[in-house]
Amino acid sequence: MALILPAPLHDAMRHAALASPDQEVCGLLLGKGLRVSTILPASNIAADPATRFEIDPNVLITAYKAARAGGPAIIGCYHSHPNGRASPSPRDAEAAEPGSVWVIIAGDTLTAWQFRAEGFVPLPILPS
Repeated sequence: MALILPAPLHDAMRHAALASPDQEVCGLLLGKGLRVSTILPASNIAADPATRFEIDPNVLITAYKAARAGGPAIIGCYHSHPNGRASPSPRDAEAAEPGSVWVIIAGDTLTAWQFRAEGFVPLPILPS
């Protein structure tokens, strides 16, 4: 199993993280199964965006409404770890839902994970 992620979306997430080196950037991964068709950047409304992320609820509501109307489903989220590692933190594991896909960016590195019963499992990333 691998995450199918078009190169322009990969690059957009990486560039957003590099443009905001002191705060976590975040957004939603939209698509079907393990295929990302688009991303939906969101404001990070966390109290301390340098060390946490919280996706703007208005973006979540918009994405859920669009999915109910036949648009792409929310398959997960992405966020950056400024000055960190491109791997899930214990805090990420507390927030993850079973089956969700997480893309984590640290510097130039972008990794993908799926949350399962045993925790986060790495996913190879394939361009579409």
